[in-house]
Amino acid sequence: MASSEPETATYIQNVVVMRHGDRMDNFNPMWIRTAERPWDPPLVENGLARAFKAGRIFRTLLPFRIHRVFVSPFLRCVQTASEVVAGLCAVDVDANGKSSKDVIKLDPSKVKVSIEYGLCEMLNKEAIRVDVAPKDGIFRFDFPQLESMLPSGTLDPSVERVYKELPQWEETVTGSRSRYGQVIKALADKYPSENLLLVTHGEGVGVSISGFLEHTTVVEVEYCAYSELRRSISSKNGLITAGNFEVLTKSGQTGITYFS
Repeated sequence: MASSEPETATYIQNVVVMRHGDRMDNFNPMWIRTAERPWDPPLVENGLARAFKAGRIFRTLLPFRIHRVFVSPFLRCVQTASEVVAGLCAVDVDANGKSSKDVIKLDPSKVKVSIEYGLCEMLNKEAIRVDVAPKDGIFRFDFPQLESMLPSGTLDPSVERVYKELPQWEETVTGSRSRYGQVIKALADKYPSENLLLVTHGEGVGVSISGFLEHTTVVEVEYCAYSELRRSISSKNGLITAGNFEVLTKSGQTGITYFS
């Protein structure tokens, strides 16, 4: 006689929230003078190398596999995600390899990547100077070009964005922090059986700590710094129940400094 007991499964979901690598305008202030998009700087070479190294670290040191990556549409984040994913998916790398250019063979089936509006930079003068922001307040992105930067075969074109459009220019700091917290949870809820990597900006990484660890203030988020969140997921007859996120990252451990 078949058992009438409901089928229950419990497992752990992990979410890593990472800042982009070293941005050009912070190392070459003159770059802005001739840039077509001064609000959207690329990475410097060291930033690319740092991001690739992070991908290799995630692959070898994290006690879980990253299944899916979501990334802010800003160029520095897409470049960071591209290097991290190359590090995650590399099958064979040159012995002295420092970036995706040194990957000899890559397995794109390991990770899927999507661009998410909700992970974008704070669209206000706290993060973007008024003199470099678009004059009309509209931040435009060439998505086919950005997607072409990702390692071949890793883009998942079927994913629908949580945020259908960018926030309005001059969103408040409080509003942007709320957005980061919402999108982290929404993406995790959308893919409860997968471990995620979210590539975003410093404020977003900060919220991944302060938003899930009460009475905490984040004071520094270094380039390519990252947090680790973990929660339990229960599935009973197809009904998913998620626990609260636990912050695993200690202050100073991965480039994030905070205090209670």
